[in-house]
Amino acid sequence: MPLDLDRVGGLLLAALPEVVLTGWAMVLLLDAAWRHREPAAQRRAGILALAGIALAAAATIWLWAAGARTVGLATSLAVDPFRFAVDLIVLLAAALAVLLSMDYLEREAIRIPEYYVLILFAAVGMMLLAGGEDLFVIFLGLELMSVSVYVLSGVDRRSPVGGEAALKYFLLGAFASAFLLYGIALVYGATGTTKLTLIAAQIGPLHLARHPMLLAGLGLLLIGFAFKVAAVPFHMWTPDVYDGAPTPVTGFMSTAVKAAAFAALLRVLLEGFGSADMHQLWEQVIWWLAAVTMVAGNLIALAQRSVKRMLAYSSIAHAGYLLTALVGSYGGATAGAAAFLFYLLFYTLMTVGAFAILAVKGRAGERDVLIDDLAGLAESNPWLAFAMTVCMLSLLGFPGTAGFIGKWYILVSATGGGYGVLAVILVLTSVVSAGYYLPVVMAMYMKPRSHDLAHAGVLVSRLAGATLVVVVAALLVFGFWPNAALAAARAGSDAFLPAGIPTIAAPVPVAN
Repeated sequence: MPLDLDRVGGLLLAALPEVVLTGWAMVLLLDAAWRHREPAAQRRAGILALAGIALAAAATIWLWAAGARTVGLATSLAVDPFRFAVDLIVLLAAALAVLLSMDYLEREAIRIPEYYVLILFAAVGMMLLAGGEDLFVIFLGLELMSVSVYVLSGVDRRSPVGGEAALKYFLLGAFASAFLLYGIALVYGATGTTKLTLIAAQIGPLHLARHPMLLAGLGLLLIGFAFKVAAVPFHMWTPDVYDGAPTPVTGFMSTAVKAAAFAALLRVLLEGFGSADMHQLWEQVIWWLAAVTMVAGNLIALAQRSVKRMLAYSSIAHAGYLLTALVGSYGGATAGAAAFLFYLLFYTLMTVGAFAILAVKGRAGERDVLIDDLAGLAESNPWLAFAMTVCMLSLLGFPGTAGFIGKWYILVSATGGGYGVLAVILVLTSVVSAGYYLPVVMAMYMKPRSHDLAHAGVLVSRLAGATLVVVVAALLVFGFWPNAALAAARAGSDAFLPAGIPTIAAPVPVAN
């Protein structure tokens, strides 16, 4: 289905998932404003939010199934399988966050129906971020996502640590956005455009690969994205923000925000700066970011006793794994992009599952739940302990889980691309991660309860239980039969197959 993005109808059809979700969020905002004080207003808002997410997902699947593509150059919004795949992952994370929030908000007495509106607006921003073909579209998506998540982080206004988390996220997020915006300005100054395909077409003919302004712009773009994906050494905001935010919001941030930011970074590097000369410049930067992030994230996580902070540092380590997939995405071998999509999908499931169990176990933000507090959980609630075990083993990359297939696929892409040392670092740091994932399992199965009523307050609601069943089943089923998900990931990576890019500028004549 060819779409002409220069026509209003074609652009609206290309942006149909975002348009549907934005319109639904506006209607939901009006409903929340008119019926704010009704007892059932918040739960109804959650149900309506799920309906809006389902409609946006249906629109995305329809565009993908219809073979939607752009006529000519994609100048504002990508219409390709990679965008659709990331959109579905973002919508999945949003739906899981809504499901986990409905009972959580009631339990914690957080009565703010607009909470679900913010999740929808954040998802719209993430979808624009993942599908932007113009640096300004990417920036607008980034800011829409960021502002929504800033508010979600501090949505519990009675919590001092929640307010601290929101303030830290806002200040450092604004700082990162300034880097990104200045980088966009410098790239525009060097190339005369902010459209990714046109940037790539300008660099070769105008001999810009060593232009100081373009190099500075690319460097600032990398710094801005490194903040958003929580790569070391730009990770300092992550533990405190994840620790202070409500647990369903933490799960949403650690999955959907990471998915959208990584997707945008991958698209910018492969489409805008994918020439051989430019690749040599950013390849080593991403290589070192991946290596340092994997090492630091795993080593610091070893020292954590709080489950929530351990999962926060774990998410930093997984950012390093995804950076490894990004490094392996270059050169027309789309194994890296496919590995990125596959791992991102199941990282979303296993991380949200772990945070869901933490939300069931804890109270008041779950900051005080230590690994030792899970001792004897298998005796009191064997099914909950089994679900946590599956999530921990999948995060570790244990055979028989989808996390193992995802890490294996990343290793294949890294070794196939000639990054053997990075693959070795990934394996060694994954071994190190056993030092903080396995103690959780050992505590649940091998340690006695501290007292008879240690887990008396653990009540799994129907929504949380159903969510966990789906998550655990997916992690196990695709751990043994991953072919369908692998095929979808390969289809999504086809957007980055080599294609001829028309030259739109001639070399600058040199005076004799």
